Amino acid sequence: MFKNVRLFRLENPFALNASALAERLATRQFRPCGPLETTTLGWATPLGDDSTALVTAVNGCLLLCARKQERLLPSSAIAEALDERISELETSEARDVGRAERRRLREQVISEMLPRAFTRSRRTQLYIDTELGWLMVDAASEKQAEDVVTLLRETLESLPARLPNPRQAPSAVMTDWLLADSAPADFMAGDACELRDADDDAGVVRCRGQDLGSEEILNHLRARKLVTKLALNWNERLDFVLADDLSLKRVQVTDALLDELNDDDAKADAAARLEAEFALFALQMRQLIARFETIFGLSDAV
Repeated sequence: MFKNVRLFRLENPFALNASALAERLATRQFRPCGPLETTTLGWATPLGDDSTALVTAVNGCLLLCARKQERLLPSSAIAEALDERISELETSEARDVGRAERRRLREQVISEMLPRAFTRSRRTQLYIDTELGWLMVDAASEKQAEDVVTLLRETLESLPARLPNPRQAPSAVMTDWLLADSAPADFMAGDACELRDADDDAGVVRCRGQDLGSEEILNHLRARKLVTKLALNWNERLDFVLADDLSLKRVQVTDALLDELNDDDAKADAAARLEAEFALFALQMRQLIARFETIFGLSDAV
């Protein structure tokens, strides 16, 4: 389900149940772009078109989905149409088009092109672990995550949430794991990492398909480079790349974990299978975050 995980700590216990939360989400339900709108963002069903529920509740976790639709109007197409409009005016009226008139013509061109522009949609899944007090967003970028959290905050009118604030710097911890071969037994380094110079952010080394215990990598670390991203396998259940802000990318559930889905789950319809997979994934994330709290010294749960 989730390919990325960005963590947000809830500063207060989450009080809404699934039914009450669904009622709030319905006030900002997704709708397609209007003829003159460039983008819309609202709530959609997290289990796809086979379900109508805006919230899926499993073991104290509330699964949601934000959907964003954008009209694709390339700036190059706007510029070309604007140049043609200006050229026609200057030729037919034998005069130069001023700056203010250019702005007006540009707005006119956009309003004429928008209704004919193609649209593109993107879904972003997220869930609230009401027992641990964490919000998890499947977003590849910080901006994508913030947009969705902002939508949830506006929908609920209040959502005190913040990024993790570890007492132990993740970059220092991950660097020590490689340099001293001291990773905990349930974490195994993969074959990819990103290293940054401690004194110069421009000094970056990105490695893929590498033996991270090789002398080449160790020499970079001895030269005061820090690990800012590290491919890891946790407990033979999840593969992911851990970043120094504690975000996870390229998350994959291992075959060993998927084998725990029973035969009924495997034969279920798409929505029911997604719900079963989410239940399994959320349980693993709950255990993984507990390990992060121990290793990195995260703030106490709400």
